[in-house]
Amino acid sequence: MTTRLLLNLRDVPDDEIADVEALLDANGWPWYRTEPGRWGISAAAIWLRQADDFPAARAALDAYQAERGERARADWARLQQEGRAPNLWSQLRAEPLATLAAWLAILLLLGMLALLPMTLLRDAG
Repeated sequence: MTTRLLLNLRDVPDDEIADVEALLDANGWPWYRTEPGRWGISAAAIWLRQADDFPAARAALDAYQAERGERARADWARLQQEGRAPNLWSQLRAEPLATLAAWLAILLLLGMLALLPMTLLRDAG
């Protein structure tokens, strides 16, 4: 009996983890979950206890993720149609200091990159 990695949980939202765990339980596939290491060296993951279950579990997981993606795209399209989709203006109203600081940092970096060739050429000459 060998185990097989089914899903790396890095950047996976909690509701998706719960859905995947419920999917595995509903199909009777034995599984276990590992937690991330203290310093982020080892990743959290969902593992199948029996490698023989992997093809069926992977197919079910792929179908679930495709359906979840369709739902997310439909929600995004609905928000855009209603005019409630997040954009720069809504971000600026929600977090003005963080948004302005981020834009200032971007402009500063772009300015430094634009001036870099001139300073290198001046020093070379």
